[in-house]
Amino acid sequence: MKITALTTAAVLMTSTAAIAQMETRTVTFENEGSTLSGTLYLPEGHDGSALPTVVVTGAWTTVEEQMPAIYAEEMVERGFAAFTFDFRGWGKSGDLAQNARFVESPEAKISDIEAAFEFVATLPEVDQAQINGLGICASAGYMVDAVAGNDLVNRIGLVAPWLQNEEIVNAVYGGEDGVNGLIDVSRAAEAAGGDIIPAAGPTGTEGVLMPFDGYYVDPQRGAIPAYDNQWNNAGWEGWLTYHPADNPNRLTQPLAIVHSEAAAIPQGVRTFLEGFTGDATLKMLEEVTQFDFYDNPEDVTRAADTIADHFAAPSDQAS
Repeated sequence: MKITALTTAAVLMTSTAAIAQMETRTVTFENEGSTLSGTLYLPEGHDGSALPTVVVTGAWTTVEEQMPAIYAEEMVERGFAAFTFDFRGWGKSGDLAQNARFVESPEAKISDIEAAFEFVATLPEVDQAQINGLGICASAGYMVDAVAGNDLVNRIGLVAPWLQNEEIVNAVYGGEDGVNGLIDVSRAAEAAGGDIIPAAGPTGTEGVLMPFDGYYVDPQRGAIPAYDNQWNNAGWEGWLTYHPADNPNRLTQPLAIVHSEAAAIPQGVRTFLEGFTGDATLKMLEEVTQFDFYDNPEDVTRAADTIADHFAAPSDQAS
């Protein structure tokens, strides 16, 4: 494996994205019997020619208007078309299955990303030879799985990736006993037809998935009207038994990662890269939190510059 490590100073010096206007088009596509809602982002006044394109996906429980839209706009400013969408069971898209909503299902979300790649490849504005995938936070693992072995996808980028394995899951969720307890909750919720709770609330709030102050509870940040702010406890088992950090070798496309030691589980990135045999660009920013990567302008710009440079590299050039 070849890993290119970029310094913070280098990224700051190469932050050159121009402010650009853009236009959007709402579209729908199908996957496994459900209709998904998505948005195609194009430069304003685009003449209809085929552009290199980035499919962008966001953190768990989120909708396309949050961090996916922010990074889609950043990609358009750098000369790409971009595509975002709501996963099945979230936002404007149809149900996952049997009226199930708000289930964080890695299997379903991977399938939805694969369907999104197939859909964008049919659009006349998309250069089929230059389709790329950008996964943020939890969807980084989903993006890796959707890209692996997928001839439609040229390159992959991950921003603040949450790449977990069993060891990390146990450390985050209270050890084996904590994990097994949540799996019991999951199975009971599934048997009951679902058990939906608020996804986020202020620190100290009882009965929510994420008791956070900041991004998810701030209307100027993630707490936008489009955000469902729901979590179905039936999703715990699928999430806790999903270990993308352990399976890097399935990915063959060139990879770029932007992360920080101050963000969530950087050890997952290290574990993933230790087993990755392809070409990887790794950019570790200093003192950038997980939520900063979602919408802090300076940090988003630096991450987007690294990812866009990676996507723009010639196909025969190692990252």
